Amino acid sequence: HSNGFSLVRKIVELSGLGWDAPAPFAEGKTLGAALLTPTRIYVKPLLKAIRETKALKALAHITGGGFPENIPRVLPKHLAAEIDLASIAVPAVFSWLAKTGGVAQNEMLRTFNCGVGMIVVVAAEDADKVTAVLEAEGEKVARLGWMIARSEGAPGTVYKGTLGL
Repeated sequence: HSNGFSLVRKIVELSGLGWDAPAPFAEGKTLGAALLTPTRIYVKPLLKAIRETKALKALAHITGGGFPENIPRVLPKHLAAEIDLASIAVPAVFSWLAKTGGVAQNEMLRTFNCGVGMIVVVAAEDADKVTAVLEAEGEKVARLGWMIARSEGAPGTVYKGTLGL
């Protein structure tokens, strides 16, 4: 997704690489082309999962504001998402951005989607059938966490572990 490009431009400047230099994280692509990879569109697979399973409770598109701002928007105030960061397969571009720019994990999670474009909230007992539909449509699916009780004033997203940057 296209959020975080002001930070991306600063990191590219820090790296000393030109936009036409080979991308250190994407073989055969220039840095500019690799960073401008188009956003995935999830509408068709998600509509199919909604229609076939009737199990989706919420969807959080991980755009500007990343995990800490987008996930809580779709949850009731008494629930938080506990995300196991080790379960996220972080694409090489995000590792490169974090290392080259010295970007801390919390800032990565707030600025970028770190490879997770959409969070699909389902009951635990429905996870397998929703996963099957989405994978049949060509989507990569990972179980990232679970819902936990949230007290008043507590964050809507809680992290366990660390990102594999």
